[in-house]
Amino acid sequence: MVRLDKKVTRLYVLDTNVLIHDPAALYHFEEHDVVIPMTVLEELDKHKNGIREIAQTARQISRTLSDLTSRFTPEQIQEGIPLPVSNGPSGRLRFLCYTDLKTLDPLVDSPDNRLLAETCRLRDERPDASVILVTKDINLRVKAAALNVPVEDYLNDRAFDDLDAMIEGAKVYAEAGVEGRGLWDRLNVEVDVERTEDGTFYHLAGELPKDWHVGMLVSDSDNGAGFEAIVRSLAPSRATLQLLTNYRHHDGVWGVHAHDSRQNFTLNLLMDPEIDLVTIAGNAGTGKTYMTLAAAFQQTLDSKHFERIVFTRAPIPMGEDIGFLPGTEEEKMSPWMGAFHDNMDNLLRDEQHGSSSWSDGATRQLIGSRVQIRSPSFMRGRTLSDTFLIIDEAQNFTPKQLKALITRAGRNTKLVLLGNVGQIDTPYLTANTCGMAYAVERFRDWPHAGHVTLKSVERSRLALAAEELL
Repeated sequence: MVRLDKKVTRLYVLDTNVLIHDPAALYHFEEHDVVIPMTVLEELDKHKNGIREIAQTARQISRTLSDLTSRFTPEQIQEGIPLPVSNGPSGRLRFLCYTDLKTLDPLVDSPDNRLLAETCRLRDERPDASVILVTKDINLRVKAAALNVPVEDYLNDRAFDDLDAMIEGAKVYAEAGVEGRGLWDRLNVEVDVERTEDGTFYHLAGELPKDWHVGMLVSDSDNGAGFEAIVRSLAPSRATLQLLTNYRHHDGVWGVHAHDSRQNFTLNLLMDPEIDLVTIAGNAGTGKTYMTLAAAFQQTLDSKHFERIVFTRAPIPMGEDIGFLPGTEEEKMSPWMGAFHDNMDNLLRDEQHGSSSWSDGATRQLIGSRVQIRSPSFMRGRTLSDTFLIIDEAQNFTPKQLKALITRAGRNTKLVLLGNVGQIDTPYLTANTCGMAYAVERFRDWPHAGHVTLKSVERSRLALAAEELL
């Protein structure tokens, strides 16, 4: 990384991939100026034709630039266009156009090399400012560093810090009660208990932890906890906690019981009618799909709270694509639904006889009448009402794609996102920029959303050894 001079003025030169990655990138550089070279405008013009997502994004960026420039004269555009911001000082949008530009020796003439030449020339013309090239192209960043050009990756869209890719959604005071220190002694708050028909509520007053947020779990132990509650409301010096239902023993969900605090919290979120969006993260084998399907069948087949279950996931292959698949929409999605079929086999297994009724035709027909397996590609324009919507492998969706799916929710619809940010198969997505992380961060303080990261793993010795050794 090239050392950046600490100067008052900064000029951020944006690459084409930054604008396509985030069309709103123009507004994310605070009081600093944003520079768009003519090379970038030419590349946007090449990408604008077609119906692919990249073409739609390129047209969106062109419309944004057109709206910004339409209100100013050519002389004002040359001086820089003020960028509208909601608060604080604003920077300016500048365009870079050189009629006598020459590529750097010995580099060949290409869009990346022309962009480097434009950045180097702007750096030489503006010694009073720090000129920084912003690009998501790793090779271009390496070449820029070799040419002593300050360069950065575009990180503004990262939902979390690198050191914390996914919040846990839980605060477990595992050592509470040790040496006479109870949970309430550690919290140092005044507690008022209220019992109503809706449950038991704990009203807290005092200095509350800064890492608390609405919809998180507060527990005094990972296993066999004596106190488990969800944060219902939160203010600077006040909070309301509601005691959770214990699903460990008799009160199971469709025959499924919790094994620790996080699993019990998960089942409470899935069964809570006040929670409309549930995000569940965790490694393979933590029971994400298993518990979600159990809660879905409990509320669809037994309590009749929902009319149907819609199960979808991103059809992204882990390796080589298997190509065209014949049949209907559900038949095309069948190869991607292995997790659904495996968990249904476990949910309907008769432990006494060691067999599963999932292979029975009548059972499949009964459940199949309430369960729809749908492709996310055909969700645009739909409104799903009275539906328990499950989106599996949510980490393989971009934030834009996941937003399109979440907005499909209609009246009396509960939406569950399942994923593991450590298993992303979509190119150009990371644990920080995927749709799963984006949704968790944006809904973090919404009172009708809940998130939990599962930790307990019930897996074979071989699977556990593979995690450690490979």
